[in-house]
Amino acid sequence: MAAHGLPPSLSRLLFAVKYGSLQSRCCALHSKAQYSTVHNPGEKTFDKILIANRGEIACRVRLLDTLINFEHMNSHKMGIQTVAVHSDVDSSAVHAKMADEAVCVGPAPTSKSYLNMDAIMDAIRATGAQAVHPGYGFLSENKEFAKRLAAEGVAFIGPDTHAIQAMGDKIESKLIAKAAKVNTIPGFDGVVETVEEAVKIAQEIGYPVMIKASAGGGGKGMRISWNDEETREGFRFSSQEAASSFGDDRLLIEKYIDNPRHIEIQVLADKHGNALWLNERECSIQRRNQKVVEEAPSTFLDPETRRLMGEQAVQLAKAVQYSSAGTVEFLVDSKKNFYFLEMNTRLQVEHPITECITGLDLVEQMIRVAKGYQLHHKQEDIPINGWAIESRVYDPYKSFGLPSIGRLSQYQEPLNLSNVRVDSGIQEGSDISIYYDPMISKLVTYGATRAEALAKMEDALDNYVIRGVTHNIPLLREIITHPRFISGDISTNFLPEVYPDGFKGHQLEADKRRELLASAAALYITAQLRSQKVLGGLRVSSAPVECNHWELCVELGDGRHAMEVTKSGDVFTVTIGLKQTSLLCSFQLRVLSKLAAELNSYMPEKVPEDTSSILRSPMPGTIVAVSVKPGDTVAAGQEICVIEAMKMQNSLTAVKQAKVKSVHCKPGETVGEGDLLVELE
Repeated sequence: MAAHGLPPSLSRLLFAVKYGSLQSRCCALHSKAQYSTVHNPGEKTFDKILIANRGEIACRVRLLDTLINFEHMNSHKMGIQTVAVHSDVDSSAVHAKMADEAVCVGPAPTSKSYLNMDAIMDAIRATGAQAVHPGYGFLSENKEFAKRLAAEGVAFIGPDTHAIQAMGDKIESKLIAKAAKVNTIPGFDGVVETVEEAVKIAQEIGYPVMIKASAGGGGKGMRISWNDEETREGFRFSSQEAASSFGDDRLLIEKYIDNPRHIEIQVLADKHGNALWLNERECSIQRRNQKVVEEAPSTFLDPETRRLMGEQAVQLAKAVQYSSAGTVEFLVDSKKNFYFLEMNTRLQVEHPITECITGLDLVEQMIRVAKGYQLHHKQEDIPINGWAIESRVYDPYKSFGLPSIGRLSQYQEPLNLSNVRVDSGIQEGSDISIYYDPMISKLVTYGATRAEALAKMEDALDNYVIRGVTHNIPLLREIITHPRFISGDISTNFLPEVYPDGFKGHQLEADKRRELLASAAALYITAQLRSQKVLGGLRVSSAPVECNHWELCVELGDGRHAMEVTKSGDVFTVTIGLKQTSLLCSFQLRVLSKLAAELNSYMPEKVPEDTSSILRSPMPGTIVAVSVKPGDTVAAGQEICVIEAMKMQNSLTAVKQAKVKSVHCKPGETVGEGDLLVELE
């Protein structure tokens, strides 16, 4: 066992400064609520908890001592010591440093570390932890892990194994939901065994259909099929992804509800038969079935629909004797008909927005329930106070991304702003690894109204500094400022409808483009004039000292723009007629003198690679399958190979009919972004 990090008291103080500000403000905003989240010191829970996770959620659980009760400066709110587990590459990770104790449980691959039950059980025994909080992902919904903990008298901070098993199997959970009188999606109530059976069932249900892993979640092992051919392909990929991610390749097929909203209900239940619904979260902004922006409450639900959804969620929780925090997910159509999708038997990624509008600390409630305490609150106590929005900061925007990896060379969270919360597990210098989820942080803003929360989110995104890795902040900003999103006109198809060709970055309007070009030209001239004064005027400048008129060419993207600039005193005048304006520029610009621009046309240009004849890896990952060999003839659209990254399998296809010249990869190999995989003649 290895210990890491600062002394616990100093660690708590430093992280309280980072994480305490929003919740102290939220407490003030929630002062009219009928209850308080202030901990009762007379309630004894656990002396030591092991957190079987990493990254931001491990930090979030560890920060329970300071997160809610920062106003009272009581850093020992629940008096609980924490143990972190980490892989060898995470030995210097924030979650490992901030815990009271940290134990290495294996090498980088998740199967050998964060999913290594034997090593984690050894860590529990070595540290004397009395309970385990699993966070989300990894072992959070693994019934075998919960059983092993129970066998050794260690509390699992989550539901019991019966609920995990019942709700973790999509086939069984659907049958239980039906019996509990919860609305369900029409489909086949059983396991689909073969491709031929899948096609037959899909035809009987009627296209489109959703093929998904029985034991799945998080968008993995899910495919939408519109015809027989897509059903065959979807069956193959879904089963492979399901086996890789969950160790269970069973699939089910159900009717695909076209253009729905994805709205989920947060539930909280204890071991004494009490259960509450804590309102909804709108999660319709998704990419590849993975959530991007969430908000609470939803703009779409009226009080009656909210009540009906909440009551059905509680009915389902009670049907499986659920105890802990959990989430019941629904698809909601345009007429407000809602259908059970799945139940996540764990803390949800987007739980902070529920905490903001209810004032409840869900981690604290999970710990209380695990110790056997009854819920403090009744259903009528649960309010909707204000509005909260969460943006998941991680995906790059190329093709809606294939996850970005790298090192954070510069990192600054917008915690100087009021009503902003950032849940993260990284710092400047941290690596975003190929082995784990590439999420950088969860950015949460709160307001008395939705408009206030959106304005605060826009401000927070503008003040978030991330360098060294590709990130999705430009996309997040475009989403929250888009007229459709602002009006609440959204569905799970929002992103593909608004960006059918993928997000290409912010598109400037004509007047904004001219303003940007004029500002770039003025800044360039300012730099030229300043350079003349360097080293007492000895530095040679391309601009004469007496010059006050310039002809320039400014390149923006692929465009080239000629302009004239004059200077009188401290005032620049640009011939395109726009006044000088201070701009925050996130675009790549190159400013050339008129002569340099003319000479530049004689410079040799790099010839773009003929991508129709070669296939390069679009991301770092592992080759799962290679479907061709030299000499084969492939058709346009034919699969060439399959690459797995972040537990998602991606089929790479030929863009033309051609003969395979050479193959440079084989199954099991790890490849980097841009690596040559296959050449065509």
